[in-house]
Amino acid sequence: MDVLNPMLAMIAWSGCVVAMLMATRIPVVLRYWGKLQQAMHSDEMRPKLPARMRYVTDNYNHLLEQPTLFYATVVYIHLVGTATALTVSLAWAYVASRVVHSIVQLSVNNVSWRAAIFALSSLMLLAMILIEVITWLGR
Repeated sequence: MDVLNPMLAMIAWSGCVVAMLMATRIPVVLRYWGKLQQAMHSDEMRPKLPARMRYVTDNYNHLLEQPTLFYATVVYIHLVGTATALTVSLAWAYVASRVVHSIVQLSVNNVSWRAAIFALSSLMLLAMILIEVITWLGR
């Protein structure tokens, strides 16, 4: 059971979002070069960034928040050698749900859908953690 493969997939997806962020930001930075100091945060840029560009920034930030716990959990599972078909399946399902979350946020940005997908991915992550805690307690 290689639990690191879903982790690589999550890293690769995050890299895709970084590429989207760069593709949307570099032209703006170049256009307003020397006039960006007042824009310490993306929502302070003048003229305002289009909503779609802000969605990319928001999604990138989301991929740096909860997935850090996913990475730590996967590394732990790998290091202690407790990967099972269930935990690997949960890891893949977590990655798939985060990709779907990104697609929703980057396209229609329906907050209700995003919240539901976030809840589902959170439950998968919590299940992985709970399985590891139970395994540890049973040793």
